[in-house]
Formats: sequence, structure tokens, C-alpha cells
Amino acid sequence: MTVAVAYQASSSSKTIALQEAGREALMRGTDLAVLHVVESLDLDVEDAYRNSLTDEINSALANVAATEVPWQLHLATAPDDVPETILRLADTAGAGLLIIGARRRSPVGKALLGSVTQTLILEAEIPVLVVKASAKR
Repeated sequence: MTVAVAYQASSSSKTIALQEAGREALMRGTDLAVLHVVESLDLDVEDAYRNSLTDEINSALANVAATEVPWQLHLATAPDDVPETILRLADTAGAGLLIIGARRRSPVGKALLGSVTQTLILEAEIPVLVVKASAKR
């Protein structure tokens, strides 16, 4: 059973999700599918972008001693429906668990804006583990 993680580069909650996914994959003795969705991607810079993501992923996994976990990056573009794309990628990867990061939103933000996290929780056909950064004291 593959562990999948929705990963957004340079986001603290997403890095925490990636690290938790590394720990889960290590504990379960399985591989990790890193799902990364962008609005658009210029083909001329795709290789450089993948290399940058690879460096970030390796660094995050090293911080939780999960460097021996085999992982694969699934990169897709989705200008409109990010949650549907993440769910499709998780299905393609054969994921049995999806890990996502969450961030705090104001009550107004919750009422006015749709949430990728909320949609993933409600629409995923596999268990979803939501992680968030602990509050700073």
C-alpha cells in the first residue's frame, strides 16, 4: 500500500505533511508517492523544476530519517480542479493513504473560499491524514 502525500513546495504545512508521510511509509514498509500539482508548467523549465523539488523532498525526508523510503514524484498541471487532480494522482499511484497539510484559515476565509483540504477529506475514497504545524508559543 503506497502512502501518498499532496506536496506544495516551500510551504511549512506541506513540508510537515511530507515528513509525516515519510515516517508513515517507513513505519508501514512501503513506498511514497509525492503528488505535486501546479497551475501551469513551462516545458523549458520542467527538468529544473523537478530537480528543485527533488532536492526539497530529499531534504525533508532526511530530517525524519526516512531517506531509505523509495519515493516517486508525480507532477501534474491543473489550472482549475486541484483536488480532483490530487485524487486522480493518488489513485494512479495505488495509494492506500493520503496525507495532506493544513493551515489555519479565518472564519471569513472558510465561508467565502473553497478549501482543497476540505474537498480532499470529503471526496477521497481512501483514508486521509491531515497534519498541521503546531502553534508557536
